[in-house]
Amino acid sequence: MVRAAILHSIGDEKLEIRDDVTAIGPGPGEVRVRVRAAGICHSDLSARNGYLPQPVPAVLGHEAAGDVIAVGEGVDDLAPGDRVIANWLPACGSCSSCVRGEPHLCIALVMMGYVQPRFLMGDTPVFGMTGVGAFAEEIVIGRVSAVKIGDDVPYEVAALVGCGVMTGVGAVINTAQVRPGDTVLVIGCGGVGISAIQGARIAGASTIVAVDTVESKHETALRFGATHACTPDQLSDVSTEVTAGEGFDYAFDVVALPQTLRAAWVAARRGGAVVVVGAGRADHQIEFSPFELLFEGKRILSSMYGSANVPRDYPRLLDLWRAGRLDLEGMITHRLRLDDLDDGMNALGRGDVIRQVVIHDSPA
Repeated sequence: MVRAAILHSIGDEKLEIRDDVTAIGPGPGEVRVRVRAAGICHSDLSARNGYLPQPVPAVLGHEAAGDVIAVGEGVDDLAPGDRVIANWLPACGSCSSCVRGEPHLCIALVMMGYVQPRFLMGDTPVFGMTGVGAFAEEIVIGRVSAVKIGDDVPYEVAALVGCGVMTGVGAVINTAQVRPGDTVLVIGCGGVGISAIQGARIAGASTIVAVDTVESKHETALRFGATHACTPDQLSDVSTEVTAGEGFDYAFDVVALPQTLRAAWVAARRGGAVVVVGAGRADHQIEFSPFELLFEGKRILSSMYGSANVPRDYPRLLDLWRAGRLDLEGMITHRLRLDDLDDGMNALGRGDVIRQVVIHDSPA
């Protein structure tokens, strides 16, 4: 049995830390992983609050790295001791999305994670968020979800790659394919937004404007590569100054509220692109007139998980980190224990937070 944080009901503001939880398996084609580090993502908060679908009771968390401690039948390319990142959106490889070369749109395996319990709490089945459930000391995931990495990668760095960094950098490099000299706007300067800013810097964008309502995040954005930072109220003036009033080639919305999507639309130039990066609420709506959709010539691009091709992109991100071009250690502002998880969830959006990581104690 292991310790895990249990969400009993949607909307609960406190998670129960229990020590009588068991990860089910590993069965055929699965691996058991000792979680060493787990990032706290806004999606975890959205699942807790009911903005994203999540059956309960559940172990939240989907951004994890750790060590393989057991493998199921048929797994012959991983062994106990291997260091892995958990991929929360694994691709099946055979559905129409995968065959079209869009593995980030495959939902075959992640849907199984939503409907199949991954833990037991006594005799009670417990679900794992996206089939992972990273806020537990041990997890069991499918072999396709376990991405082997080198022992030189710290667990906390690896955990960030598993969601926030992949989502933000991937939105710039994979989805938008930003080119040297392009102008970029990033709305939202949390972990994903800072990753998008770094992606734009790596891609060679000439202008990177970071927008956040929390002014204390502006200095952080500049440190990671933004050329300018402002509040939403200041955006119009800054856009006029840096783009001569034309607007940005790419406007990335990491927040995905109706007002931020409208702001991104207004800020993008004619013929530019609005890139939807954040996971917005299903009950929110935004209106566009047929005239502006035609006359402005703008594109609206969905960037699900940074349009990731995980076998290609995780190693690529880690190579950028090794080369010193992608700062991952600097994004970690707080290291917590499982008992501090509620505080970490409630701190999301605070000015001094980029990414928080739950560090699990090493096994005896």
